[in-house]
Amino acid sequence: MASTHLRGRYVHILTFFAGVISRFILWDIVLRRIGFRRWVHGNRTERLRREATRFRVLAIRMGGVMIKVGQFLSSRLDVLPREVTDELANLQDEVPAEDFEAIRQLAETELGASFQDLFETVDPVPLAAASLGQVHRARLGIEHDVGYRDVVIKVQRPGIAAIVETDLSALSRVGSWLMRYRPIRAHADVPALLREFSATLHEEIDYEHEASNAETFYRNFADDPTVQVPRVARSLSTRRVLTLEDVSAIKITDYAAITEAGIDRAAVAERLVAVYLKQIFEDGFVHADPHPGNLFVTPLPGQDGEPVTWRLTFVDFGMMARVPDSVRSSLRELLIAVGTRDATRVVKAYQMLDMLLPGADLAAIERAEAHVFDRYWGLSMSELRNIDVQEVREFAHQYRDLLLDMPFQVPQNLIYVVRTVAILSGMCTGLDPDVNLWQQIGPYARRAVQDEAASGVGHWLDEVGEALLALLALPAQTSRVLARAEGSGLQVRDEHVGHELRAVSRSVDRLGDTVILAGLLVAGSVLVAAGRIGAGAALLGLAGLVLLRVLVGGARR
Repeated sequence: MASTHLRGRYVHILTFFAGVISRFILWDIVLRRIGFRRWVHGNRTERLRREATRFRVLAIRMGGVMIKVGQFLSSRLDVLPREVTDELANLQDEVPAEDFEAIRQLAETELGASFQDLFETVDPVPLAAASLGQVHRARLGIEHDVGYRDVVIKVQRPGIAAIVETDLSALSRVGSWLMRYRPIRAHADVPALLREFSATLHEEIDYEHEASNAETFYRNFADDPTVQVPRVARSLSTRRVLTLEDVSAIKITDYAAITEAGIDRAAVAERLVAVYLKQIFEDGFVHADPHPGNLFVTPLPGQDGEPVTWRLTFVDFGMMARVPDSVRSSLRELLIAVGTRDATRVVKAYQMLDMLLPGADLAAIERAEAHVFDRYWGLSMSELRNIDVQEVREFAHQYRDLLLDMPFQVPQNLIYVVRTVAILSGMCTGLDPDVNLWQQIGPYARRAVQDEAASGVGHWLDEVGEALLALLALPAQTSRVLARAEGSGLQVRDEHVGHELRAVSRSVDRLGDTVILAGLLVAGSVLVAAGRIGAGAALLGLAGLVLLRVLVGGARR
């Protein structure tokens, strides 16, 4: 019977995607070629939205891997139209609960004892029911001396492993169909996407792996009193059962409850961003599923008259993103580029991250990035949302070729980081519509331009980093202004003005060397003053070489 059900499921998935592909062939290939191009283009948005809605209905009805597929696809802004990703963005992993008796039998088999012997109480009503498993509250007996008694038990749905393999097999067949179409083959490596998705999914159904993730995350924030991570009850956990300390509190999207508890929502948004910047740029280990059911705000008891204290609380560590050192280095380059508003450096960082498709128009991307910096850098989320629609249209018209080509791809090792950042942005905006992510990025950009060897110098070096950040931004911004004047076809007829512009151009050429010289001199002096004679002397020596280059260059001019 189970085998028949799985075969039916396999056929159902193939039939659904065959229908999607057939409708695409009819509209976007056949009708376009026989003279209906304008009609096809006119209803494209609605057609895409309908297809995404059909998939969302299928995912909710079938559960299993399909909901995870929808969530995965919603993050692929680089390979899917916006109409599809927007429709799938709110697909929640919530399905009807499994019968408690089936859950209890599986858990007792895994743990080798009855619930009565292991727990003082177990709530038969699930705290949460998802596509791969469900969670029940329980209480440990006094014989379990682990420092806490309230726990949650996460138990896999019976038979979910077979469903996962069936769904992945069907999706693999669909992927082979898609790779036969050249435009898809040129913009997306579907088999690679499926391999990445499959690996992540297999990790999610391995609760021993999740337990290790939780323990790693706990260690990463062990010294941070503002973050709470549940402890793992290892003796009551297996590959298919996971028992964790119960740390449930106020959902991060329950804005009324957060305010009622006397907690500043803007402060919550600020701390949330800071915690994720640490995960990405310092730990390289990122909680990649920050939906409202996995993030809480926990009020802490305080003294009379003192401000309410609170912690950010994380749960569910099945989906974690690992950021290798090489990728973190490239991300730091991107961070510095954004912090200094250097469009050229942004494009370089994109290349380092392998985010650009072959043949991408680098000059067009750089111009678009410069435009974004000039117009939108520093705006809060509420200000960005209130930008005039006509302005957006003008931007789209100016860069229409770039937007049509969409020469971007998200590398496999960044897929879940990008998805996380997108969800995080929406979550922070909900907490505080005036949140300004630029202000949050600033301190990390300053830290990135500092010499890591001098990280112990402290306050003085922070000021050096801030000054350097401002100085580093000047050459790129000034060059953009001059390039824009040149590119606009501006003719200077006044000989004196033309001479002055050429002088400004030469000054800008020298400014890069001068900034480097100033940075080396200040950083070297600070290091020497801090007792790091060797590193300081090395930087001062480099400053001497740069000074020689500046003097020689000035003499030549």
